[in-house]
Amino acid sequence: MNSSKSAEKKDSWEWIRALVIAFILAGAVRYFIFAPIVVDGESMMPTLQDRDRMIVNKISYNIGDAERFDIVVFEAPEGKDYIKRVIGLPGDTVEYKQDTLYVNGEPIEEPYLEPSKNDLLDGNLTYDFDLSGVTGQTTVPEGQLFVMGDNRQHSKDSRSIGFVPIEKVVGEASVIFWPLNDIQVME
Repeated sequence: MNSSKSAEKKDSWEWIRALVIAFILAGAVRYFIFAPIVVDGESMMPTLQDRDRMIVNKISYNIGDAERFDIVVFEAPEGKDYIKRVIGLPGDTVEYKQDTLYVNGEPIEEPYLEPSKNDLLDGNLTYDFDLSGVTGQTTVPEGQLFVMGDNRQHSKDSRSIGFVPIEKVVGEASVIFWPLNDIQVME
């Protein structure tokens, strides 16, 4: 009978050990590789809806690999995470004139804004500005990004909070996983 209790005790410890290892691995994956995020608000509409649930890819998004139009999650000055689109990279000049984005003096198309522009009754989706008017600098500084929400009339972004230090970027928002009818990989 003692050997039976000993075997049960050994099995119990094996299960406990396996569960502890599983929790540690799950925590490591969540902290270092992928993390869920809930979109809070309408600043990225129509691309992302309020309450969408997404996966933030932390590991494969190297900060030096930031590209224009990536959707990134970053630690905002208020201590919460924001999700916005990269518009300006280090060394870029950025300005808007008559609802057109100009980067380094060249007009840049933003096809993800077309649905919002088509819904406008009058006026512009994005008000005219240049970097010096909203940040006091003429180019995006090294180690910084200029980000904006897709819902340009209702987004707290680099126009109001300034440049985003690259080290504050948590990762790239890569997959919408909820609601189920909106599952998609972001491009």
